[in-house]
Amino acid sequence: MNRLQRPVVVVSMVASALVLAAWPMAALAATQPRLGTATNFAVLGGSTVTNTGPTVINGDLGLSPGSAVTGFPPGVVRGGVHKSDAAAGRAKTAAVTTYNDLASWGGHSMTGDLAGKTLIPGVYRFSPSARLSGTLTLSGNGLYIFQTGSTLTTGSNSRVVLIRGASGACVFWKIGSSATLGSGTRMVGTIVAMTSITMVTGASLIPGRALARTGAVTLDSNVISRPGGCGAITSAAATGAPRTVTSTTGSGTLARPGGGPAQTTSWCGRVPPHVCACLVGRPRLRRGPRSARPPPTSARRTRRSSQARER
Repeated sequence: MNRLQRPVVVVSMVASALVLAAWPMAALAATQPRLGTATNFAVLGGSTVTNTGPTVINGDLGLSPGSAVTGFPPGVVRGGVHKSDAAAGRAKTAAVTTYNDLASWGGHSMTGDLAGKTLIPGVYRFSPSARLSGTLTLSGNGLYIFQTGSTLTTGSNSRVVLIRGASGACVFWKIGSSATLGSGTRMVGTIVAMTSITMVTGASLIPGRALARTGAVTLDSNVISRPGGCGAITSAAATGAPRTVTSTTGSGTLARPGGGPAQTTSWCGRVPPHVCACLVGRPRLRRGPRSARPPPTSARRTRRSSQARER
């Protein structure tokens, strides 16, 4: 390595370190949580499900082990109603599995308000609580998992926006106690709360689910539409996504929906090639053996001889 190459290599190493410091590479391990028989449910409560106003539920409604479902009508359920029956019991068991799956993965620690942030697929952990007072943007095809130690609270007219291939079917909220969606909130994703879920007047989950393990689901003139399945991640090139997406607070653990092994190389196409090569051990181009190199020209010989005499 000559003297001119050394500064270039040093600068490259420093640049690589800076990219890695900002890139979400903590675990690359999460897979889609198991919804099982809870998949068909848009609303599932533990103690009660109560409604006020013209709520529309696109999907099944279930309650277990409670027995009080009130407010339908005027609310409309475009699916089955399962009140403390075998289907509701199986869905409740499945929801517990979903909750445990979501709680089991490590993620990027965050605090404060989600409003104004743009996040890429990953696992984001809040201790103890999360709040949203404005717009949260989710950018890119992949699995988004939000974990709170206690509560999730959204302000009036807050919203979650999906861009660049992000899907509401691949968004999950694990809530340690209770979730409250403020009036007019436009939320997406499956909310699985340990205790209760309250949707204030005009809040919506499109697409999404409201699954409360032990407490009540309280509704008031809402719309909840059960999502379809969460498809597998495709490459950034296939979706037309940008090569890099910047989060205003850093990034979470990259995750792969659809089950199966961890997605260990999905980030590679989004970082500079030399960074990817360094991390995954991709061989670099090397100069040929000394015997195969062309002999130095006479000018080079003369210059080297002059330098030797000066020394």
